[in-house]
Amino acid sequence: MTPTPRPDPTLTGARDPRRHTVHLRRGGVSAVFDLSAGRLPVVAYWGADLGDLDEAALQTLAIAARPPVVPNDLDVAETIEILPLASGGWRGLPGAEGHIGPETWWPRFRADAVDAGEHSLTVTGVDDATGVSVRVIVELLVSGLLRQRAEVTAGGVGTLTLDSLQLSLPVPRRATELLDLAGRWGHERAPQRLPLVVGTHLRDSRRGRTGTDAALILAAGTAGFGFADGEVWAVHVAWSGNHRAYAERSSTGTALLGGGELLLPAEIILQPGDTYASPWLYAAYGRGLDEVSARFHGYLRSRAAHPYTSRPVVLNTWEAVYFDHDLGRLTDLARAAADVGAERYVLDDGWFRHRRDDTAGLGDWYVDGGVWPDGLEPLISAVNELGLEFGLWVEPEMANPDSDLARAHPEWLLAPAGRLPLSSRHQQVLDLGHSGAYAYILERLDDLLGAHNIGYLKWDHNRDLLEAGHSPSGTAGVHEQTLALYRLLDELRARHPGVEIESCSSGGGRVDLGILERTDRIWGSDVIDPLERQSIQRWTAMVVPPELVGSHVGSPSAHTTGRSHSLAFRAGTALFGHFGIEWDISRATAEERRELADWVALYKEMRPLLHSGRVVRADGVDESALLHGVVAQNADEALYAYVQLRTPLTSISGSVPLPGLDADTRYLVTPQFPGDSPSTRSTSVTPWIAAGGSILTGRALAAAGLQMPALDPEQLLLLRVQKVG
Repeated sequence: MTPTPRPDPTLTGARDPRRHTVHLRRGGVSAVFDLSAGRLPVVAYWGADLGDLDEAALQTLAIAARPPVVPNDLDVAETIEILPLASGGWRGLPGAEGHIGPETWWPRFRADAVDAGEHSLTVTGVDDATGVSVRVIVELLVSGLLRQRAEVTAGGVGTLTLDSLQLSLPVPRRATELLDLAGRWGHERAPQRLPLVVGTHLRDSRRGRTGTDAALILAAGTAGFGFADGEVWAVHVAWSGNHRAYAERSSTGTALLGGGELLLPAEIILQPGDTYASPWLYAAYGRGLDEVSARFHGYLRSRAAHPYTSRPVVLNTWEAVYFDHDLGRLTDLARAAADVGAERYVLDDGWFRHRRDDTAGLGDWYVDGGVWPDGLEPLISAVNELGLEFGLWVEPEMANPDSDLARAHPEWLLAPAGRLPLSSRHQQVLDLGHSGAYAYILERLDDLLGAHNIGYLKWDHNRDLLEAGHSPSGTAGVHEQTLALYRLLDELRARHPGVEIESCSSGGGRVDLGILERTDRIWGSDVIDPLERQSIQRWTAMVVPPELVGSHVGSPSAHTTGRSHSLAFRAGTALFGHFGIEWDISRATAEERRELADWVALYKEMRPLLHSGRVVRADGVDESALLHGVVAQNADEALYAYVQLRTPLTSISGSVPLPGLDADTRYLVTPQFPGDSPSTRSTSVTPWIAAGGSILTGRALAAAGLQMPALDPEQLLLLRVQKVG
């Protein structure tokens, strides 16, 4: 039965007598919502803290934010809700699309219930024509990060096929530039800028995972915004499957940032009473990109599940031995790792049945008795006796067609009806939405963790999901695959709460707040060439703090690029992350191992600062170089890296600012060793370094800066900053 339609208060001029506005205020941010139209919330303001405003002032602000009626347009001003809809006059990308049976669904939600707390707002809207309801939840977190999600429940009229659901936030007219990230395998999270003009800038990811080319953030800002300057508004979709982020400016001048899950055809079909919940859309406002990052970092660090133990020094075996698994060699590598101060040892790919290269064995999650006749226990015991935690590589969501699993259960592979998708890395995707496949993977991983002293899983995911259909029908399966992955991780963590999990996906192919709710770090990139990693880590830090980004010291010649770098450049780059080693140091020289041990000691000394402080990045540095660092939350100390990427145009770099310090505090700045020494590798030494350091105020260091020495390309200088007195 069709519910009786009710008048739309937007069109009749009626107003909700209960509450007109809601002001969420926290962490230096204000968000003001106009509820007076009796519909879903309209964002009247989102930006810097407005201070304590009474209801009258808030209503005045909301009225002042409403657009006018313009000639040859709608007879009433458009109402752009959190879910922007044509029923409110929006003619851009719809917030919700779908159909009920064969008929198009034209949603128009009436606010049916409002629940406003000090830092949250929940509004339930009902579409009177169909009985479909939507519940919109908005939260302003302690760091000033704003997040929102929507839940759609089908009404009694019929089956609702939901085609899209994406929330949005407006940005002011003065936001004229966009920044997001792109990339590829080995060159993830590369920045790109463009103007915010009339039209839509759409970043769709159809890879079935976040993607190496994912936007990560989509930011709009005032002209020329940088790390410290300008106003910035940014969004991030916390979802590990197909997703969408977009920026759109209409012909009226209204600009929105938005996003949500990207749904495949007929992926969400809701029977009456069924509910679909969107992922969280996170949004950050800041003065400069560093403040935007600080809001994300502050949120992640405030979670109960955030890893608070010191991030252990990792030795991962992959680039040391690849598939050459030999107990003697791996034990020698563990001894070398312990000698330089490593704390965790991770056995990578190649330990399970039929896995002598990457063409076979994925899915056969049993220890290979041919390679390990006595199982993994001899290696695990040797590692533990050396004082190291043992970790293990797995790739549970994949299967090689050449595997016992795929031969026994071809119906467990995600595929269109009657054929397999194109192969990638000789593998297909295991359908975790299939109850049998899910139960098998849960049982195998649970057994491995229960039978062995394993404290860490490196969880890999090495291909995109193409034509990801459930067998045998071929119905779209990315949404269910993503939810099944989340359930699997949640169940394993519940059964084995002491085990940490790393999200690796062809390196940095699954980096998002959805996966980070369930894992303890991400692998920044398969490329550990420090020159590439300088940029990758700089922009990964837009959302992810250093302690959650795996960053390793590779061999002298990078396996992926062939470049050769000094140990100081490799280790000095890895220092600003979760430090590790991916190098056969059992074959390194005694001098190399001594120097590496010095770097490990420095990391252990500095990780309390590096993994709790504010990430800062300097603007205005010569484009051949960059400066980044971490400043303690109380601004008493900092560590910076000045990085010479390539040969500069001029022989002298000029003064470089040290941002983020307290303006009125005096600081001593000195080179921090071990590191590339300008006295031995450069043709000049600046006078302040020769004098043993420099003492200046934070204001002077940020404004006037310090002259850097003339470094060689692909060399860095660490600067230790300590409060004086």
